[in-house]
Amino acid sequence: MTKVAWNTKELTVGQLAERSGVAVSALHFYEAKGLIKSRRTAGNQRRYTRDSLRRVAFIRLSQRIGIPLKTIKDALSQLPDERTPTREDWARLSAAWRGELDERIEQLLRLRDDLTDCIGCGCLSLESCPVANPHDQLGEEGPGARRLDTRLCVTQSVCVPAS
Repeated sequence: MTKVAWNTKELTVGQLAERSGVAVSALHFYEAKGLIKSRRTAGNQRRYTRDSLRRVAFIRLSQRIGIPLKTIKDALSQLPDERTPTREDWARLSAAWRGELDERIEQLLRLRDDLTDCIGCGCLSLESCPVANPHDQLGEEGPGARRLDTRLCVTQSVCVPAS
């Protein structure tokens, strides 16, 4: 790993990628989506302020727990530019997501507990399936599950049956 001097005010895209463990292409994507910012040098090279390291870490953690990029962008827009966010800044942002995360945890626990009976995939073959479809009556409406409550979706591809 290339050592960057502690008093370096700006990082190149390569340095930011190396320090954050995020691919350069991902950093370019984050920048295109407005999640991080850079300035351009006279030679048109990107330069990121050091606070970008914390922002990238926040983005990665938020993505890992399933927070959509739009929500992450909205949260980051509440932080001051070119200043490392404080503990209070992060506490304020994370508090806003606590209810949503608690709901996701509850959904995942329900999914785990109901996994052997039905995973809400639209299989329509298990006798105890709450979205049962005798004689495939819903098949006439097209492919995919038809009786899922989308509010209970953990992700776009994993939904749990309504209780």
